[in-house]
Amino acid sequence: MTELLQYLVTGLGGGCAFALVGSGLVVVYRVTRVVNFAQGSFAVIAAMTASTLLASGLPHGLAEALAVAVGAVTGAAVGLVAIGKPGTPPDASLIVTLGLGVFAYAVEILVWGDQPRSFRGVPGAVDLFGARFQAHYLLIIGATLAVFAGLGLLFARTDIGRALSACASNPYAARVVGIDVTRMGLLSFGVAGALGGLAGILVTPIQLVTFDYDVTLVVGGFAAAILGGLMRPALTLVGGLLLGVAQALVAGYGNGAYQLEVALVLLLTVMIWRAARQPIAQQEAA
Repeated sequence: MTELLQYLVTGLGGGCAFALVGSGLVVVYRVTRVVNFAQGSFAVIAAMTASTLLASGLPHGLAEALAVAVGAVTGAAVGLVAIGKPGTPPDASLIVTLGLGVFAYAVEILVWGDQPRSFRGVPGAVDLFGARFQAHYLLIIGATLAVFAGLGLLFARTDIGRALSACASNPYAARVVGIDVTRMGLLSFGVAGALGGLAGILVTPIQLVTFDYDVTLVVGGFAAAILGGLMRPALTLVGGLLLGVAQALVAGYGNGAYQLEVALVLLLTVMIWRAARQPIAQQEAA
């Protein structure tokens, strides 16, 4: 029972990273209908940036905040290339983000090398009903819940959130009422960059990050986001947590080498389930 509780907590911590990356995918897709395959790169770039800043002597908090800002700027830059030209179809933008994600490998190796990076998180450990785990997991879980609460308020209660949603629902009508659709799209990429950056700096103290760790993050994030059809942040959070717990249980009771396969199986299962549900939903609507 103690082992199970420990796996659950560590799984929730890892799942939060998937949920944050997935939420970035959701924000971009809701506004632009583009699947941003560079999302995992934002996390890696922010993690590497934070490790460099901390090594240079900057205090915790400031270094992480600057790293998240770098992630946001990187996201906006990717958005500028992917959707900056009005009229670019989503399929073409998807290919652009995929190419930029691969290009990010070269940049990361050139700047930081190919060795894994990490840095200290919240010090100490916590005992819960006999299970012992790093206190940093509580920060990951708490920060993730706060971010998702903020996203809910952003889209439901603010003018910017309503403008972002309007761009996704009907771009033509949004332009008619004076909303700059391209600017909202760039904003969504910037928000996605910040979310990915936050995921990167939160997970690095518990997971060595390498230049290619974005593959794990984007596969897990996409698996989480697809649960809500790339449209619902709350279901993305649920999907990320379920995936994290599933991977922790597989690693704990089986073989940790199969963690990526768990994400792929979950992704395929959800996609097949949604494809089977779609005709039923269309028949009910008719």
